[in-house]
Formats: sequence, C-alpha cells, structure tokens
Amino acid sequence: MKKITFLALHLGYGGIEKCISNVANLLCNDYDIEILTTYKLYEEEKYKLDDKVKVTYLTDVKPNRKELIYDFKHFKILSFIKECFIAIKVLFLKKRTMINALKNNKSDIYISTRIYFNNILSKYGNGIKIAWEHNHHHNDEKYIKQFTNSCKNLDKAILVSKDLCNYYGYLFKNNNIKCECIYIPNFINNTPDRLTDLNNNNLISVGRLSKEKGFIDLIDVFKLIDMEDGNYSLNIVGDGLEYDRINNKIIDYNLTRKIKLLGYKDQEEINDLYVNSCLYLMTSYTESFGLVLIEAMSYGLPCIAYSSAEGAKDIIVNGYNGYLIENRNEHEMAKIVLDLLKNKDRLAELSRNAKITSEKFSAENTKKYWLEILGD
Repeated sequence: MKKITFLALHLGYGGIEKCISNVANLLCNDYDIEILTTYKLYEEEKYKLDDKVKVTYLTDVKPNRKELIYDFKHFKILSFIKECFIAIKVLFLKKRTMINALKNNKSDIYISTRIYFNNILSKYGNGIKIAWEHNHHHNDEKYIKQFTNSCKNLDKAILVSKDLCNYYGYLFKNNNIKCECIYIPNFINNTPDRLTDLNNNNLISVGRLSKEKGFIDLIDVFKLIDMEDGNYSLNIVGDGLEYDRINNKIIDYNLTRKIKLLGYKDQEEINDLYVNSCLYLMTSYTESFGLVLIEAMSYGLPCIAYSSAEGAKDIIVNGYNGYLIENRNEHEMAKIVLDLLKNKDRLAELSRNAKITSEKFSAENTKKYWLEILGD
C-alpha cells in the first residue's frame, strides 16, 4: 500500500484543515495516510479523523501573533520583547522540524497545503511532490509569484476551482514550469437526510472571523434587511480576530437581539443550525471554493454571495440555487434576500435546486478524481 503524507500547519478550526481531514478520511482505506502538522492548537483535532490516519505533531509551541498584536497596541514593552523572542523560536521550529521530518520520512506521495511548505517540500521531499492550493490569488501579483515559484520543482498542483486551474495552467506553461495543474473540487462527507422546511426567519453564515470573510459588511447588509422588515434574525458561526470589531458594530447598530455571534460550533451543531435556517449569506472578499456553500446547499439552503468570492462561481448559479451579487452591492443583496423571504414558492424552488447541486460534490464523485491522479 502506497503512503501519502500531508504537510499541514495545524488541525484546528479552518477551511484548509477541514479539507485535509476530509481527504485523509476519504483515502485512508486505499493508502497509508500520515499528516505532519506543525502546531497542536487543541487537545483534539477539530475535525474527526479516521483511526487509520496517523497524525504527527512536530512541535510543542504555538504561534503568538495575537499576543504580539495585543502587547504592541497596549504599549506593553517588556511583554512585547518577550513575545518577540518566543515568535523567533516558533518560526525557527516551524521550519526546522518540517525539514527534519521530510528528511526522515519515507512516503511515496507528499501533499503540501501551503506555499510555505511547498518551498520546503521542493527542496527536501522525495517521491511525488504535490501542491494543494486552497487560496484564491485575488489578483495579488506578489501572491501569484510566490505560489508559481513554489511549484517550480513540484510534480503536480491541485486547484480547488476551475478558474484557478486554468489560470495557473496557462501561467505555468508560459513560464516553462512543468508542474501539472489539476482541478479537484472540495466535497461534503455525507449527504444529510434532513432538509430545512424553510418555515423560519433565520439567516446564517459560517466562517472564520477574519477581514477577508467580510462579516463587517454582512452586519451592514442585515441592518438594511432589518430596517425593511424586523422579523428576521442572523446567526454567525465562527471564531477569529475580528470578533470584537464585529460585536461592537452589532452593538452600535442596536442589533444584539437579532444577530448572534455563536463562536465555534462542532459540525453537528452547525448542521442543526442549517436545518433551522432559510438562507445562507456569504460576504467574503475572496474564496477559492466555498465548502460551506455546498454544506448549506446539502440541507436545502439557497445561497447568496458577493461575486468577489471567486470560488462561489463554481457553485452558485444565478436564479437557480442562489444569487451572486456584483460589486459588493449591499443594497442589492438586502433586496434579493427580502424578495426571497417574501416569496416562499420561489425560495422553495431554489432550495430544491440547491440540494441537487450539493449532490454533485459528493465524496464518492470526488474520490474518483483523487484516485486517478494518485494511482494505485
């Protein structure tokens, strides 16, 4: 049985981490699977792994970016200096432990999940070397160059959207980079047997509370909805550095009874929230794929997203299973939400189509792609 080793930063809460866990579970009956991960952020992995998947934690340290920012903003000079030394140690161990692990590891296939690890794998890995790119470049020339350069000595690059696959395939060819670009979409583990009956007034959004997810803008959208019709509520699921900023805006708008920041929830809790919602809203500035859209659709939730979330274009078909809003137009998003909420027949039609869409991204369908590129 061939061995596959994934290179991961951590296995905590996040889209990349969820994808790593899903694919490791998907392939563990056909391959010997190991995950080399730099940090152990929690006592247990946030996404359940099959017992056949081996996890090797490379360090006993944790990144301290949050502490550094806090000390800097609050002029805690001595504490800031101390955290700087800790940060240097963390960065040193992050690189050194992964290099040592690769030197001592004997795998047939290595799959890197970040540009940082692409570069290390390129130099120290043996066997088939694959980059698995989860982020959209969002026309950032610096990021595009970094990813392109990191793939020069790799064998394959797996992209989670057709747009990214075509983009980098063309770029690699023009720059004489032999790394093969392959499109493999993300997927949902299980097709749920529960569906929302749409008989509620709850909106939902799920994701890391970071700037690129645009939750601050979602609060503005909901304010417009609430000004027109005060019968609706919004649940936001996730943790992150933007929590205080988002919460303060909710307070400023006097919407604390209507908008709930629920923090981290496990998958079963999120699934219960999907069933008790009627629309999924996404205001991300950028998304390479948008796995949460597929999850929401599997429960019959139509999805409305800004078109800036590029990966959503592979999933949302305007007027079929949801809507893509151009130019981050918050008034247009609020209008479409209100129109759908007042037209239950139209909402039900989109709901049925959303469920059909989600079935295209099943584990069974996606596994065929992986087996084809990995070989027997």
